[in-house]
Amino acid sequence: MQIDRLVEGNIVVTVVKGRLDSSSSARLDELLAVIPDGSTAVLLDFAELTYISSAGLRVVLKAAKLARSSSVALAVCALTPQVHEVFEVSGFSSLIPIHQTRETALASFT
Repeated sequence: MQIDRLVEGNIVVTVVKGRLDSSSSARLDELLAVIPDGSTAVLLDFAELTYISSAGLRVVLKAAKLARSSSVALAVCALTPQVHEVFEVSGFSSLIPIHQTRETALASFT
């Protein structure tokens, strides 16, 4: 799994590529546990995420709870069909905003 983090204005964009499973979720968990000062939103870009396990979903849920408690918006974008299905079946699609593209997600934060 590869993780890239960039800042666009006051929005932290985390791009995750590859598989998010029990062997790789700790790396993302550590990164998402820190929301930089001044950030108003966190966007998880999953355009190149090929697989997400229950361990990966736990990391996303934990990040959503942290963001909410810090008054920071959190959303995901660009889910592949396989990952989107996991979000639907698990009920995450009703808990976390999902956007088709990074651009629409970034626009939703303004």
